[in-house]
Amino acid sequence: MSNNSSSQRVQISISGTRTSATPSWRKRLAASRYMYILILPGFFYFALFKLLPMWGMLIAFQNYNPFAGISGSEWVGFAHFLELFRDDHFYVLLRNTLLINLINLIFFFPVPIVLAVMLNEVRHDWFKKWTQSIVYMPHFLSWVVVASMTFFVLSVDIGFINKLLISLGFESVSFLSESRYFWIILTAQNIWKESGWGTIIFLAAVAGVDTQRYEAAVVDGAGRLRQIWHITLPAIRPTIVILLILRLGHMADVGFEQVLLMMNPLVNNVADVFDTFVYFRGIQQGQISLGTAVGMFKGVVGLVMVLGSNYIVKKLGHEGIY
Repeated sequence: MSNNSSSQRVQISISGTRTSATPSWRKRLAASRYMYILILPGFFYFALFKLLPMWGMLIAFQNYNPFAGISGSEWVGFAHFLELFRDDHFYVLLRNTLLINLINLIFFFPVPIVLAVMLNEVRHDWFKKWTQSIVYMPHFLSWVVVASMTFFVLSVDIGFINKLLISLGFESVSFLSESRYFWIILTAQNIWKESGWGTIIFLAAVAGVDTQRYEAAVVDGAGRLRQIWHITLPAIRPTIVILLILRLGHMADVGFEQVLLMMNPLVNNVADVFDTFVYFRGIQQGQISLGTAVGMFKGVVGLVMVLGSNYIVKKLGHEGIY
């Protein structure tokens, strides 16, 4: 065989024919064509609804005029960001947004984990399936329905809770118009509506735990609580950590529809968040550039939270998201 450079890219097959040692990209594409076809819908979804709209971020640096378009609007640099940070209401928005998310992180995030562990301990399959179906159902209700149900339960006039209090000799309580109850109500709504749906990932993680570990624990005399503490929870810890990091990435996001439906003039001091600010100032008052600047600020906060939490998690010896 000759020693020229082209001989380094061929190999002799058993039949004596020559084949390329490194298949061309066309051959690799043809060999994996069905896999690429499967990812096409997801690719087009993210390209159309996630990547393409990022072009609109330029509006945050302009005095956007819908008639002139992005290319014809006046550039103002960081003027809208400075306007946001200098606004006296900015710190109220920041406080409300972060505290609502912090309360949800403390009280709502652990609920799907506990619920998944409890469902995993159920030994009767029919009862387990019925329970799963019941706790999943609130997820499919719209926030309009949830807000209406909350009104019928907590309102002063027709609320079930207040009728019960009055029948017991107590005074009625204005749950929906007192600021001190607002964050509690939002958290309770989230727990009732989304905790069942949040168990899906954790149940899948629990199902992947090796059953031989439980059998060995039983031989060693461990009860159910010790098995949960020393086997189940450590086994699903990577899933918990990843979902926690992703949740921290939404610390500047609050459910806009939920807050908008539950807020009223008496609780605006604790209900106004960045999302409602964008709605009232950006859409109703037509300050589109300011609303876009708020959206960019939220995105930067989320990015910093994800990068920072992922760095801390890896320093603690756990697997991060990258």
